[in-house]
Amino acid sequence: MVNLLEGLHIYYLVLFFLLGLCIGSFLNVVIYRVPKELSIAKGRSACPSCGKTLGVWDLIPLFSYLGLKGKCRYCKEKVSPRYILVELITGLTFVAIFLKYGLNLEFFAFSFLISILIAVFFIDLEHMIIPDGLVITGLVGGAAIILYHGLWGFDYYGFGASWWWPLLGMVVCPLILIGIAIMGSLFFGGAEVMGGGDIKIYAPIGIFLGVEMVLVSLFFSFIIGGFVGGILILFKKKQKGAHIPFGPFIVIATFITILFGKEILLLYLS
Repeated sequence: MVNLLEGLHIYYLVLFFLLGLCIGSFLNVVIYRVPKELSIAKGRSACPSCGKTLGVWDLIPLFSYLGLKGKCRYCKEKVSPRYILVELITGLTFVAIFLKYGLNLEFFAFSFLISILIAVFFIDLEHMIIPDGLVITGLVGGAAIILYHGLWGFDYYGFGASWWWPLLGMVVCPLILIGIAIMGSLFFGGAEVMGGGDIKIYAPIGIFLGVEMVLVSLFFSFIIGGFVGGILILFKKKQKGAHIPFGPFIVIATFITILFGKEILLLYLS
Protein backbone atom coordinates (compact mmCIF):
# COMPACT_ATOMS: atom_id res chain seq x y z
CA MET A 1 0.00 0.00 0.00
CA VAL A 2 2.84 2.39 0.89
CA ASN A 3 4.56 1.72 -2.43
CA LEU A 4 1.27 2.24 -4.24
CA LEU A 5 0.71 5.57 -2.50
CA GLU A 6 4.26 6.65 -3.26
CA GLY A 7 3.74 5.68 -6.90
CA LEU A 8 0.53 7.74 -7.07
CA HIS A 9 2.30 10.68 -5.42
CA ILE A 10 5.06 10.65 -8.04
CA TYR A 11 2.43 10.24 -10.77
CA TYR A 12 0.62 13.37 -9.59
CA LEU A 13 3.87 15.33 -9.31
CA VAL A 14 4.75 14.52 -12.91
CA LEU A 15 1.17 15.08 -14.08
CA PHE A 16 0.86 18.52 -12.49
CA PHE A 17 4.32 19.56 -13.62
CA LEU A 18 3.37 18.72 -17.21
CA LEU A 19 0.02 20.48 -16.73
CA GLY A 20 1.91 23.52 -15.48
CA LEU A 21 4.15 23.45 -18.56
CA CYS A 22 1.08 23.46 -20.81
CA ILE A 23 -0.57 26.28 -18.84
CA GLY A 24 2.73 28.15 -18.96
CA SER A 25 2.79 27.81 -22.75
CA PHE A 26 -0.65 29.45 -22.87
CA LEU A 27 0.49 32.14 -20.44
CA ASN A 28 3.26 33.03 -22.88
CA VAL A 29 0.56 33.81 -25.42
CA VAL A 30 -1.24 35.96 -22.84
CA ILE A 31 1.97 37.79 -21.87
CA TYR A 32 2.82 38.53 -25.50
CA ARG A 33 -0.63 39.40 -26.86
CA VAL A 34 -2.57 41.10 -24.08
CA PRO A 35 -0.33 44.20 -23.80
CA LYS A 36 -0.56 44.55 -27.59
CA GLU A 37 -4.38 44.26 -27.36
CA LEU A 38 -4.38 41.17 -29.56
CA SER A 39 -6.86 38.33 -29.21
CA ILE A 40 -5.62 35.33 -27.25
CA ALA A 41 -8.32 33.12 -28.80
CA LYS A 42 -7.80 33.87 -32.49
CA GLY A 43 -4.73 33.38 -34.62
CA ARG A 44 -2.08 30.70 -34.37
CA SER A 45 1.24 31.26 -32.65
CA ALA A 46 4.00 32.64 -34.85
CA CYS A 47 7.67 33.50 -34.56
CA PRO A 48 7.96 37.13 -33.34
CA SER A 49 11.00 37.64 -35.62
CA CYS A 50 10.01 36.18 -39.00
CA GLY A 51 6.24 35.86 -38.50
CA LYS A 52 6.23 32.22 -39.62
CA THR A 53 3.29 30.25 -38.19
CA LEU A 54 4.62 27.66 -35.77
CA GLY A 55 3.89 23.99 -36.30
CA VAL A 56 2.64 21.53 -33.70
CA TRP A 57 6.15 20.30 -32.89
CA ASP A 58 7.29 23.87 -32.30
CA LEU A 59 4.68 24.35 -29.57
CA ILE A 60 5.54 21.44 -27.28
CA PRO A 61 6.24 23.10 -23.93
CA LEU A 62 9.87 23.07 -22.79
CA PHE A 63 10.99 20.28 -25.12
CA SER A 64 10.59 22.23 -28.37
CA TYR A 65 12.69 25.08 -26.92
CA LEU A 66 15.43 22.70 -25.79
CA GLY A 67 15.29 20.68 -29.01
CA LEU A 68 15.72 23.80 -31.15
CA LYS A 69 18.36 25.20 -28.78
CA GLY A 70 16.33 28.33 -28.17
CA LYS A 71 16.12 29.31 -31.84
CA CYS A 72 13.33 29.61 -34.37
CA ARG A 73 13.17 26.55 -36.64
CA TYR A 74 12.69 28.76 -39.70
CA CYS A 75 14.72 31.97 -39.35
CA LYS A 76 17.19 30.73 -36.67
CA GLU A 77 16.70 33.87 -34.61
CA LYS A 78 17.08 33.40 -30.87
CA VAL A 79 13.84 32.96 -28.96
CA SER A 80 13.54 34.89 -25.71
CA PRO A 81 14.40 32.73 -22.69
CA ARG A 82 11.26 34.14 -21.09
CA TYR A 83 9.23 31.47 -22.90
CA ILE A 84 10.96 28.55 -21.24
CA LEU A 85 11.18 30.46 -17.95
CA VAL A 86 7.41 31.02 -17.80
CA GLU A 87 6.73 27.35 -18.55
CA LEU A 88 9.20 26.13 -15.92
CA ILE A 89 7.96 28.55 -13.27
CA THR A 90 4.35 27.53 -13.88
CA GLY A 91 5.20 23.82 -13.74
CA LEU A 92 7.23 24.18 -10.55
CA THR A 93 4.62 26.34 -8.80
CA PHE A 94 1.93 23.75 -9.58
CA VAL A 95 4.14 21.07 -8.02
CA ALA A 96 4.85 23.24 -4.95
CA ILE A 97 1.13 23.94 -4.41
CA PHE A 98 0.31 20.23 -4.78
CA LEU A 99 2.99 19.31 -2.24
CA LYS A 100 1.51 21.84 0.17
CA TYR A 101 -2.20 21.12 -0.20
CA GLY A 102 -2.59 17.80 -1.97
CA LEU A 103 -5.32 17.09 -4.48
CA ASN A 104 -8.20 19.27 -3.26
CA LEU A 105 -10.02 22.54 -3.82
CA GLU A 106 -7.11 24.63 -2.53
CA PHE A 107 -4.78 23.12 -5.13
CA PHE A 108 -7.01 24.01 -8.06
CA ALA A 109 -7.97 27.42 -6.66
CA PHE A 110 -4.40 28.51 -5.94
CA SER A 111 -3.10 27.06 -9.21
CA PHE A 112 -5.70 29.17 -11.03
CA LEU A 113 -4.71 32.27 -9.06
CA ILE A 114 -0.98 31.78 -9.49
CA SER A 115 -1.41 31.28 -13.25
CA ILE A 116 -3.00 34.73 -13.48
CA LEU A 117 -0.29 36.20 -11.27
CA ILE A 118 2.54 34.74 -13.37
CA ALA A 119 1.13 36.64 -16.35
CA VAL A 120 0.86 39.74 -14.14
CA PHE A 121 4.50 39.36 -13.09
CA PHE A 122 5.96 39.36 -16.59
CA ILE A 123 3.57 41.90 -18.13
CA ASP A 124 4.10 44.42 -15.33
CA LEU A 125 7.84 43.82 -15.36
CA GLU A 126 8.08 44.61 -19.08
CA HIS A 127 5.25 47.08 -19.68
CA MET A 128 4.53 48.44 -16.18
CA ILE A 129 0.82 47.69 -16.51
CA ILE A 130 -1.55 45.12 -15.02
CA PRO A 131 -4.29 44.56 -17.63
CA ASP A 132 -7.88 44.79 -16.43
CA GLY A 133 -8.63 41.52 -18.25
CA LEU A 134 -6.43 39.60 -15.82
CA VAL A 135 -8.08 41.29 -12.84
CA ILE A 136 -11.54 40.43 -14.20
CA THR A 137 -10.51 36.81 -14.83
CA GLY A 138 -9.35 36.60 -11.23
CA LEU A 139 -12.63 38.08 -9.99
CA VAL A 140 -14.63 35.54 -12.00
CA GLY A 141 -12.63 32.74 -10.37
CA GLY A 142 -13.11 34.46 -7.04
CA ALA A 143 -16.87 34.49 -7.56
CA ALA A 144 -16.74 30.71 -7.98
CA ILE A 145 -14.81 30.46 -4.70
CA ILE A 146 -17.42 32.59 -2.92
CA LEU A 147 -20.21 30.39 -4.35
CA TYR A 148 -18.43 27.21 -3.26
CA HIS A 149 -17.85 28.42 0.28
CA GLY A 150 -21.38 29.78 0.42
CA LEU A 151 -22.74 26.31 -0.35
CA TRP A 152 -20.38 24.26 1.80
CA GLY A 153 -19.40 26.67 4.55
CA PHE A 154 -16.51 29.10 4.89
CA ASP A 155 -13.16 27.75 5.98
CA TYR A 156 -10.11 29.87 5.16
CA TYR A 157 -6.95 28.11 6.35
CA GLY A 158 -8.86 26.79 9.35
CA PHE A 159 -9.79 30.29 10.54
CA GLY A 160 -13.41 30.90 11.45
CA ALA A 161 -15.17 32.87 8.73
CA SER A 162 -18.54 34.34 7.86
CA TRP A 163 -20.24 34.75 4.50
CA TRP A 164 -18.78 38.26 4.13
CA TRP A 165 -15.19 37.06 4.77
CA PRO A 166 -14.08 36.85 1.11
CA LEU A 167 -15.78 40.16 0.35
CA LEU A 168 -13.81 41.80 3.17
CA GLY A 169 -10.67 40.16 1.82
CA MET A 170 -11.50 41.61 -1.59
CA VAL A 171 -11.64 45.23 -0.38
CA VAL A 172 -9.23 45.49 2.55
CA CYS A 173 -5.94 45.70 0.63
CA PRO A 174 -7.26 47.88 -2.21
CA LEU A 175 -8.54 50.34 0.41
CA ILE A 176 -5.16 50.35 2.16
CA LEU A 177 -3.36 50.92 -1.14
CA ILE A 178 -5.77 53.68 -2.15
CA GLY A 179 -4.99 55.38 1.15
CA ILE A 180 -1.25 55.02 0.50
CA ALA A 181 -1.71 56.40 -3.02
CA ILE A 182 -3.62 59.44 -1.73
CA MET A 183 -1.10 60.13 1.04
CA GLY A 184 1.80 59.69 -1.36
CA SER A 185 0.25 62.08 -3.85
CA LEU A 186 -0.22 64.70 -1.12
CA PHE A 187 3.28 64.41 0.27
CA PHE A 188 5.11 64.04 -3.06
CA GLY A 189 3.49 66.76 -5.09
CA GLY A 190 0.99 64.67 -7.00
CA ALA A 191 3.48 61.93 -7.93
CA GLU A 192 1.99 58.48 -8.40
CA VAL A 193 3.31 56.15 -5.70
CA MET A 194 0.91 53.27 -6.34
CA GLY A 195 -0.42 52.16 -9.72
CA GLY A 196 -4.09 51.47 -10.32
CA GLY A 197 -3.33 47.94 -11.48
CA ASP A 198 -1.51 47.17 -8.23
CA ILE A 199 -4.60 48.26 -6.31
CA LYS A 200 -7.05 46.30 -8.45
CA ILE A 201 -5.13 43.00 -8.57
CA TYR A 202 -5.39 42.70 -4.80
CA ALA A 203 -9.20 42.37 -5.12
CA PRO A 204 -9.15 38.81 -6.54
CA ILE A 205 -6.13 37.92 -4.40
CA GLY A 206 -8.12 38.91 -1.31
CA ILE A 207 -11.01 36.64 -2.26
CA PHE A 208 -8.73 33.63 -2.69
CA LEU A 209 -6.61 34.26 0.41
CA GLY A 210 -9.11 35.63 2.90
CA VAL A 211 -8.59 38.63 5.19
CA GLU A 212 -5.71 37.37 7.34
CA MET A 213 -3.65 35.94 4.54
CA VAL A 214 -4.11 38.82 2.12
CA LEU A 215 -2.73 41.17 4.79
CA VAL A 216 0.26 38.86 5.17
CA SER A 217 0.73 39.04 1.39
CA LEU A 218 0.55 42.84 1.44
CA PHE A 219 3.07 43.03 4.27
CA PHE A 220 5.55 40.81 2.42
CA SER A 221 5.05 42.73 -0.84
CA PHE A 222 6.23 45.91 0.92
CA ILE A 223 9.17 44.10 2.53
CA ILE A 224 10.29 42.52 -0.75
CA GLY A 225 9.68 45.70 -2.72
CA GLY A 226 11.62 47.81 -0.26
CA PHE A 227 14.53 45.37 -0.21
CA VAL A 228 14.76 45.01 -4.00
CA GLY A 229 14.29 48.75 -4.52
CA GLY A 230 17.06 49.48 -2.03
CA ILE A 231 19.42 47.06 -3.80
CA LEU A 232 18.66 48.60 -7.21
CA ILE A 233 19.33 52.11 -5.89
CA LEU A 234 22.47 50.98 -4.05
CA PHE A 235 23.95 49.53 -7.23
CA LYS A 236 22.67 52.49 -9.27
CA LYS A 237 20.38 50.38 -11.42
CA LYS A 238 17.56 52.78 -10.54
CA GLN A 239 17.57 56.43 -9.53
CA LYS A 240 15.98 57.40 -6.24
CA GLY A 241 12.33 58.22 -6.95
CA ALA A 242 12.26 56.22 -10.19
CA HIS A 243 9.16 54.11 -10.80
CA ILE A 244 9.60 50.40 -10.12
CA PRO A 245 6.78 47.99 -11.08
CA PHE A 246 5.16 46.74 -7.87
CA GLY A 247 3.25 43.86 -9.47
CA PRO A 248 6.15 41.38 -9.36
CA PHE A 249 6.54 41.97 -5.61
CA ILE A 250 2.83 41.32 -5.12
CA VAL A 251 3.13 38.05 -7.05
CA ILE A 252 6.15 36.82 -5.09
CA ALA A 253 4.57 37.82 -1.77
CA THR A 254 1.30 36.07 -2.64
CA PHE A 255 3.10 32.86 -3.61
CA ILE A 256 5.02 32.91 -0.31
CA THR A 257 1.71 33.45 1.50
CA ILE A 258 0.05 30.55 -0.34
CA LEU A 259 2.81 28.21 0.80
CA PHE A 260 3.71 29.52 4.26
CA GLY A 261 1.26 32.29 5.18
CA LYS A 262 -0.67 30.45 7.87
CA GLU A 263 2.50 29.23 9.60
CA ILE A 264 4.01 32.72 9.49
CA LEU A 265 0.87 34.33 10.90
CA LEU A 266 0.48 31.76 13.70
CA LEU A 267 4.17 32.16 14.59
CA TYR A 268 3.69 35.92 14.78
CA LEU A 269 0.52 35.67 16.87
CA SER A 270 2.20 33.26 19.28
